[in-house]
Amino acid sequence: MPRFFISEQPENGLLTLHGEDAHHAGRVLRLRPGEAVTLCDGAGTDYDCVIETVEKEAVACRVQCSHPAETEPRQRFTLCMALPKGDKMDFIVQKAVELGVHEIIPYVSKNCVSRPDKTEKKVDRWRRIALEAAKQCGRGCLPQVEAVVTVEQAVERAAQCETALFFYENERETGLHDALSGGVGETVSLMIGPEGGFAPEEVEMAAQAGLRSVSLGTRILRCETAPIAALAAVLYAGGNM
Repeated sequence: MPRFFISEQPENGLLTLHGEDAHHAGRVLRLRPGEAVTLCDGAGTDYDCVIETVEKEAVACRVQCSHPAETEPRQRFTLCMALPKGDKMDFIVQKAVELGVHEIIPYVSKNCVSRPDKTEKKVDRWRRIALEAAKQCGRGCLPQVEAVVTVEQAVERAAQCETALFFYENERETGLHDALSGGVGETVSLMIGPEGGFAPEEVEMAAQAGLRSVSLGTRILRCETAPIAALAAVLYAGGNM
């Protein structure tokens, strides 16, 4: 069933798609009055609707019922991701949203290969990718992609979560299974490093902030593979798969 995110609340039992969404519904999908569509408020509520009118700039939808979205993980996930080179972040954002992440915080680490001076356009692109991925996979919440921050700021944000995991390629004592043996908290942060790995001072900073250093196994994963593997493993441990 076609799915769209909306920012308004029903008025007289109607929700209306505008702009690009109206164009996509009416001109691309060629939806017509009487057809079913799901509208989501981006905060966990789905509205099952039937299209009432289709115009060039507006598609009016009659709400049949509303209910909590059934596609969100039990835990709230924050991914702190060091900026990778090239377009790898496009892939990371898309797949992380599909898996269920709620928030993505890109940050600049000492060993980042990519160190752009201006990131506003990149962040705007990642937000568009997140939106399209959320629509495609039926998310009930619209994941947020934050502006690029420093590694210090990323550590601070990650430390606010109940389960704060620092995925360190040189960790030899604690595996992910051991770190999650006591269960998964309601809020989870996953901090992933750059292609060049974490600098020693960043490892120390994370430890002092209370992040748990964990390993993803004996093999060194690429920076675009590590967040997907980590998210999938923690989702499974949290009873989401």
